[in-house]
Amino acid sequence: MHPAAARPAAGAQAGRPGPGRSSAARLEEICGLAAAIRLDIREALVLPLRAPSPGLLLGKGQVERLAGLVAAHGAEVVVIDSRITPVQQKNLETALGAKVIDRTSLILEIFGERAATAEGRLQVELAHLEYQAGRLVRTWTHLERQRGGFGFLGGPGETQIEADRRLLRDRIARIRRELEEVRRTRGLHRARRRKAPVPAIALVGYTNAGKSTLFNRLTGSRVLAEDLLFATLDPTIRRIRLPGAGAAVLSDTVGFVSDLPTELVAAFRATLEEVTEADLIVHVRDVAHPDSEAQAADVRAILGSLGLDDGQVPVIEVLNKADLLDPLEREALAGRGGQLLVSARTGEGVEALVAAMAGALLHGGAPETLTLHPSDGRRRAWLHAHAEILSETEEDGMVRLTVRLGEAARARYRAL
Repeated sequence: MHPAAARPAAGAQAGRPGPGRSSAARLEEICGLAAAIRLDIREALVLPLRAPSPGLLLGKGQVERLAGLVAAHGAEVVVIDSRITPVQQKNLETALGAKVIDRTSLILEIFGERAATAEGRLQVELAHLEYQAGRLVRTWTHLERQRGGFGFLGGPGETQIEADRRLLRDRIARIRRELEEVRRTRGLHRARRRKAPVPAIALVGYTNAGKSTLFNRLTGSRVLAEDLLFATLDPTIRRIRLPGAGAAVLSDTVGFVSDLPTELVAAFRATLEEVTEADLIVHVRDVAHPDSEAQAADVRAILGSLGLDDGQVPVIEVLNKADLLDPLEREALAGRGGQLLVSARTGEGVEALVAAMAGALLHGGAPETLTLHPSDGRRRAWLHAHAEILSETEEDGMVRLTVRLGEAARARYRAL
């Protein structure tokens, strides 16, 4: 399947939806994923399963129904919103007369098209190779032939499939070494930031929650922001200034999705480390989406898998796309504690978010009193720009300031 070409496709959501998620919403999401690589969707339907068939996943009647739809629409691709085994894929393709891809393959295809940097392309290739490595045995039956062996080897030659497995392993090992170098480089950059030190803030959220639009609003950047699943793959980092907290770096990260393939989580480890090393996490939610709560649960689960569920890193929850809510919905959400109602598109609530980010970075810092000479304008100005000033008085010819500093700001002040 060439991702740049629109092809007629049929989509099916098989099995049971995830917790708190309706079948209709899950079907809408898989259609959005298919549209992200410009597949022309001709039919979309939910096929309930009592017990998945080992050979076909679907029941005989369901396969016949799908085959009829494929023939009627002339579909070239059938997307199954479930993970299918190599045997199921091969049998379904034979029965339907069309290419069959599962949820993991579809997400890998999207990532392959969107990766813009060398690092992103390496990460996607690694995920794709690791996915394919486990599928060589039964899907590539034409590789079962043997090569002729050399006389000194004794016995039969290496089978073609064994050779391809070896080539895959070699390629995977090389990409991992390159990505490890990327990880070390990122680590050096983070170490330099810590020496500065500048606090790091990571925007996370479900795909298409509006992270890039909010990132652009906060930083004045022009990062690609589209109403499209996985519009952002490669992380973008910009410096911002927060009132009372000074400078910080803000990173826009790849969007999460339910049932994110384990191959992708592993491959994007270097990118996700921007999240694990953050001093503050801003969880951006699409509050207008009917499955907003389920999406939030998916994001929290992935953060937990990264070891970020212990409360050590503060999290601000942003209810984005407030401009799409009706007055009753807005009123119901307005009183929620610990959550901010925001519209990244119109700018509503962004000022309150900036103040909350500054407060979160300063939170936990005990008030302290600093004494400065009146001529020390440099430090005094720095404190006004980077700290929360609780009081300021002049006594005995000296200036006394009671301030609250975050850990990063305190270290920078000491370095002055």
